[in-house]
Amino acid sequence: MKKLLDDPENAVADSLAGFAAAHADLVEVRGLDGAQPLFVTRAAGAVPGKVGLVSGGGSGHEPLHAGFVGDGMLDAAVPGAVFTSPTPDQIAPALQAADTGRGVLAIVKNYTGDVLNFETAVELAEAEDVEVATVVVNDDVAVEDSLYTAGRRGVAGTVAVEKIAGAAAARGDDLAAVTAVAQRVIDNVRTMGVALAACTVPHVGKPSFDLGDDEIEVGIGIHGEPGRHRVPAATASEVTRLLLEPVADDLGLQAGERVLLFVNGMGGTPLSELYVVYGRARSLLEQRGVTVARSLVGDYVTSLEMQGASVTVLRLDDELERLWDAPVRTPALHW
Repeated sequence: MKKLLDDPENAVADSLAGFAAAHADLVEVRGLDGAQPLFVTRAAGAVPGKVGLVSGGGSGHEPLHAGFVGDGMLDAAVPGAVFTSPTPDQIAPALQAADTGRGVLAIVKNYTGDVLNFETAVELAEAEDVEVATVVVNDDVAVEDSLYTAGRRGVAGTVAVEKIAGAAAARGDDLAAVTAVAQRVIDNVRTMGVALAACTVPHVGKPSFDLGDDEIEVGIGIHGEPGRHRVPAATASEVTRLLLEPVADDLGLQAGERVLLFVNGMGGTPLSELYVVYGRARSLLEQRGVTVARSLVGDYVTSLEMQGASVTVLRLDDELERLWDAPVRTPALHW
């Protein structure tokens, strides 16, 4: 294992310390001194009079979620150990920190540990008079169930949920309205991923799964969970078709619709190759008569240094498009 780490057991805390120093104008990391649970908030604190947004999950998927704390997106993010859910005693104070009296929306990826720990944390926060609503992101069309989840997994579509719900909160929507917008994104976003090579979890020290030199795993999860099928390595055009078609079919996309097309890197694939995938996916959508109105390409929901990519499609309407375009200023997403 070759990684730029000192002690693998301290990888998350060391990374967050550097992250906090690099983006001190935007974020504050609480708990680095061990005096309180570890979580990330806005540098200036939660915005008075605004619905708070909190998300979180295992580390190793950076910039998700801490990289999306800031104006127009999250008020707090809770990082667990690598590929491990954060604990309720981390999540509950983050929910409280995000509350300014108008309630908090918890955005949870559909993994059993995340769901259960957020449920417990919500109960703890509600005992402190914080009103909390929850949405569960389940955009992965690859499988219905896996070792980590009941139902579909939450993957790269989470970025769209956090961005659009964050914009709704920033414009002053109440908790019910922000929750409804977030759920509308969840209902209209789908993702499929592929792995070309595995990643290595720091404290494990070996690849999380084995792939032959001539194999790829289609439908892989962001923790290395099995996909739909293992197939021989293929061209970018062939692989993109394997990813895009199940996504478009599951959404039931019709000619004349507008979408956001998001090609996400898993951490170990060059941006040049992600743009090849984007170009092929866009062509496939245009062949269906679907208009790509908005685009995002890059490493936003990674799996450490896994080689691979995912394709996410969000069906847009006028409101969702405006909310996507709304200003955002976070370490990882800004316009």
